[in-house]
Amino acid sequence: MFRDAFRGRRVLVTGHTGFKGSWLSTWLQELGAEVAGYSVDIPTTPANFEALQLADLVQHHIADVRDRGTLERVFDSFRPQVVLHLAAQALVRKSYVDPIHTFEVNALGTANVLEAIRQRPWIE
Repeated sequence: MFRDAFRGRRVLVTGHTGFKGSWLSTWLQELGAEVAGYSVDIPTTPANFEALQLADLVQHHIADVRDRGTLERVFDSFRPQVVLHLAAQALVRKSYVDPIHTFEVNALGTANVLEAIRQRPWIE
């Protein structure tokens, strides 16, 4: 079904260092996509991202989705055709301890990604 859907396409994955994002980035590589990732950090030790050696396979950007300026610079330098947004603070216990941080990352981060996409006509 996806055999040639991503071949030769530039795909930006936010949250590429997380478990799901790292598998998605790997799969996109296997499908022939040029992949860039944007994440705030490597969230666990050990990490699937490190086990898969993704830092060697994708354009690896460490930054926060709340930082709109940096996010836009990555968009403009990589010029993605497709954006898959997985960046989030998804840990329930952490959200109880710091709900404001969780809200900022999830809501403001998503708004920043959507605004960056809206302003760039080359993104499909």
